[in-house]
Amino acid sequence: MKGQKALFSHKGDEWETPKWLFDKLDKEFHFNCDAACTVENRKCDTFYDINGDALNPNADWNNIAFLNPPYSKIAAFMKKAYEESLKGATVVCLIPCRTDTRYWHDYCMKASEIRLIKGRLKFTNQNIEKTTSATFPSCIVVFDERMARMSTPYPVLYSMVKE
Repeated sequence: MKGQKALFSHKGDEWETPKWLFDKLDKEFHFNCDAACTVENRKCDTFYDINGDALNPNADWNNIAFLNPPYSKIAAFMKKAYEESLKGATVVCLIPCRTDTRYWHDYCMKASEIRLIKGRLKFTNQNIEKTTSATFPSCIVVFDERMARMSTPYPVLYSMVKE
């Protein structure tokens, strides 16, 4: 239980994306920017620090950004992801699947697609010694140029599993 409480604690938002998941998404999207990370857990050479410039209105998340936002600021990061996609960026977000939240309805439901992840992800944190399973379901939300061309008002929804 101690490890599970850590996912909901304020000991830090530096929960690192599981390598297998990032690699699978990177193979498909070819990321050139990690939009919310620390220097220590960044996944791309170009990155925005969660403690600094990630939410700066002038921060350009480049062409294809990966986003695993700090969950304490998830609404602000999802707003930024959506806004960046309107400027032409592709933003692929790893977030909790919390369909009852305002940010979900304000932003995620405007995505091109939502991928539900079967099972619970295991995250690591530099401040905690072991890998910890999430106590919540996770999903991938993709914002890209397809949003503007979609004839339906809802994103494409499908399931993905660990290889």
